Amino acid sequence: MWIEALIAVTMLGAFAAFLAPDKVAGKLAFALSLLPLAGSLWMYSTYEASGNALTGGTLAFEENFQWVVAGPYSLSWHVGLDGISMPLVVLTTVLTTLALLSSWTPIDERQSQFYGLMLFLEAGLLGVFSALDFFLWFVFWEMVLVPMYVLIGVWGGPRRKYAAIKMFVYTNIASLVMFIGFIALVFGLGDSVTSLDMPAVAQALRAGQLQGLGPFGPETLKVLAFFAMFVGFAVKVPVVPFHTWLPDAHVEAPTPVSVMLAGVLLKMGTYALLRFNFTMLPDVARDYAVLIAVFAVVSVIYGAMLALAQSDLKRIVAYSSVSSMGYVILGLVAYTMYGMGGATFQMVAHGLISGLMFMSVGVIYNTTHTRMVSDMSGMASKMPFTVAVFVAGAFGYMGLPLMAGFAAELFIFLGSFGAFAGSVWFTAIAMFGIVIVAGYLLFAMQRTLFGPFELETDYEVGRAPFHDVAPLVVLVLLVILLGVDPNIFFGMIQDAVSPLVPAAGGGH
Repeated sequence: MWIEALIAVTMLGAFAAFLAPDKVAGKLAFALSLLPLAGSLWMYSTYEASGNALTGGTLAFEENFQWVVAGPYSLSWHVGLDGISMPLVVLTTVLTTLALLSSWTPIDERQSQFYGLMLFLEAGLLGVFSALDFFLWFVFWEMVLVPMYVLIGVWGGPRRKYAAIKMFVYTNIASLVMFIGFIALVFGLGDSVTSLDMPAVAQALRAGQLQGLGPFGPETLKVLAFFAMFVGFAVKVPVVPFHTWLPDAHVEAPTPVSVMLAGVLLKMGTYALLRFNFTMLPDVARDYAVLIAVFAVVSVIYGAMLALAQSDLKRIVAYSSVSSMGYVILGLVAYTMYGMGGATFQMVAHGLISGLMFMSVGVIYNTTHTRMVSDMSGMASKMPFTVAVFVAGAFGYMGLPLMAGFAAELFIFLGSFGAFAGSVWFTAIAMFGIVIVAGYLLFAMQRTLFGPFELETDYEVGRAPFHDVAPLVVLVLLVILLGVDPNIFFGMIQDAVSPLVPAAGGGH
């Protein structure tokens, strides 16, 4: 019952924060978030599982009992963790605690509601990464959308309502398309499955028990369902051309919400792609590998080029996330141990690095009240510590050795190079994206951080308070720790993705 306890404690913490007076809500929410954080670290330290959750692996902390019987189908409370979901659960609890701590300065109104929604968001994310029944998983999936909409729409910038509604419409329609794709597969399996249990559906599909649905034969239905789910999840990732909601959401969202959005919410899309598309329908993924790789590489290059053209620091980081998620898609479609393992590792690495970058920009904005590159110069002379961690985060984005981003991208490139027809070219083009990333980050740093101090502002520019910089220090240490010793997560990730590789004829 450890997963249930983790979710329940987070939900109770959310209600406690809602009911607390505004002046203590932030400290209370931070203190309560330490409970799920400690719980997830204990679960990691005692983690014993093998294989993949959807291919008959042995799961950690698994609970499975029948919940609802609806006609010929039954719904179950089925949760459990494998080597793919365990790192993402830890990532969620770590980033939530740090995001709450970083909220103390920028959030100065309706604090109890804000902190309650942040913990409610964390509970939904924990459910997404641990649920193994589709109905239960879909409830948590949609549950995440509501607090994110409110957090952007109420505490965001001048165009917050536009950004929140755009995000809600895009992701909600995407959820509907994905839902139709998955349910079509379940009905197409006929009597082969009598539940929405994801392992049962996955194994029936991989065993070739799909019978077709209406006018669509099994092969046609598989392809249609695959792309319905792919489009639904690609919006959440986001993949070009489904990415346009993301920069607006990031720019308008307050810093802690941007941290959660880039650090964890985007990983819902890549996690779902791995669980549904690349696990349940590996033959379709392999058949359309070139097309999927085109989406991946376009996201890498186009996202980086858009970042290069921005003048707002936050928008630069937002577009760079689009580029980074392209690497994840490329690693997944490679269907090799290093490719899929590197893609999963990149979910964690990017979560930490993007959180570090958004928090750094937030600290700079809290002091200067501007994020425009053209407005700032020489910030290093006034905020040396904040600038140092910003530079560390930028190095992580560039993929410098001994940092988590380097390990993740190295695994992806090793795994995707030569994995399928044309993959050499796709990998080579994607690697060029690193050069563009380095270009726009170095340009932004040179303009804003170094040289003589120049900034026209009525606010005093100086060192940030301890509670603003402490989360940055923790994130820098974690990024370096995973870069020096990637096996902290990579071993369990490899164990979970290895059953997926032979099915599609992949290799190392």
